[in-house]
Amino acid sequence: MQDQQQLDVLMVGAGEYTAGFVQTQHGAAADKPAGVVALTCFDLRRQGKVKRLVLCDRCGTRMPAVRENIHNKIGKMYRDLDISLECFPADDVQDDPAASVKAIASMKPGDVVIIFTPDDTHHNIAAAAIQASLHVLVAKPITKTLQEHKALVQLAKRHNVLLAVEYHKRYDPIYQDARNRARQLGPFSYYYSYMAQPKQQLDTFRAWAGKSSDINYYLNSHHIDIHNWLVGHAAHPTRVTAMASTGVAEVRLERPCEDTITLSTQWSNRQSNSTGTAIYTASWIAPRGECHTRQHFHYMGQKGEVHADQAHRGYSTATDEAGYAALNPLYMRYTPDANGYFAGQTGYGYISISSFIDAAAATNSGSRSIAYYEQEGLLALASKTLAVTAILQAGRLSLDNQG
Repeated sequence: MQDQQQLDVLMVGAGEYTAGFVQTQHGAAADKPAGVVALTCFDLRRQGKVKRLVLCDRCGTRMPAVRENIHNKIGKMYRDLDISLECFPADDVQDDPAASVKAIASMKPGDVVIIFTPDDTHHNIAAAAIQASLHVLVAKPITKTLQEHKALVQLAKRHNVLLAVEYHKRYDPIYQDARNRARQLGPFSYYYSYMAQPKQQLDTFRAWAGKSSDINYYLNSHHIDIHNWLVGHAAHPTRVTAMASTGVAEVRLERPCEDTITLSTQWSNRQSNSTGTAIYTASWIAPRGECHTRQHFHYMGQKGEVHADQAHRGYSTATDEAGYAALNPLYMRYTPDANGYFAGQTGYGYISISSFIDAAAATNSGSRSIAYYEQEGLLALASKTLAVTAILQAGRLSLDNQG
């Protein structure tokens, strides 16, 4: 889109996905060493799509370290990126629970807010942003309960703003192709997905793991969304049963916390009245391997099947320092080009952020309506992802009630 309106962007949450900032001995994950959100926004500013960038976190005293991290991982790495930020709260503030409210008040209607904070904080921050007439992109899961999800959808409709979930796997070209192929395979019959990350994630997420959220909300949400994206037009979930493994996380964190969560979900095909079964598994106790996240899904329709392995794309590297690694540059490309510029504009992690900002600008100008994006079906609008939250919440209820 040429000559689109420049937008100001507020990023709420200054951790790993936003800024590549992790205060553990392991540091940021290998697949997102410099984060995703801030880097994407800095590059969009270089393109003239973004103007003012604001970063907000509850803890102001860690902001100098966050900015130093950004300077080292982004400012020094890429040519001609303006990494200047306005930060909330001030650097001398230890903890300000209202920091996001103050940061939102500094924005103007039609601007964008991108929220990457612990799951149980999403609803209140998103609601405040919507009430300020800001377009809102929220990390998955958008909320932990269907009730809160529905409330945000109604609020966004009332204020006529975009509200979407950052389900970036929708922008993976292989997953997009799989979606189109799956729709040619007849009614849904069977689906399974698997996502596992190494035990170091328990240290990265020590503040909330097993307390305010779990591995089901954190990882299963991705492929539950993909499944719903594949079949939600023709089928709906009817029953969810969850099971969990324990023994590692609770020792490491010294509190109750599931290691691995599996959801068994029955779906009903509306036209044929037939049923399908889905199994979603997520874990954060895997050993360190050749990739940060082992992940794949298998889809079977009544006329055929499709399988996608997002962890292994037939591309690898080996170095003396890091050893062997399976690479996925379709997600994010952190290596600068031959001239020193950031070259990751085609990664689906980048596109997920940039597409939302483009959509917000188009909605502001009137060249596109929210109804257009609902019809298009690529942006994970909150109004179209209710089934995902319903499954996630049902899984938690199943675990809490022993089935």
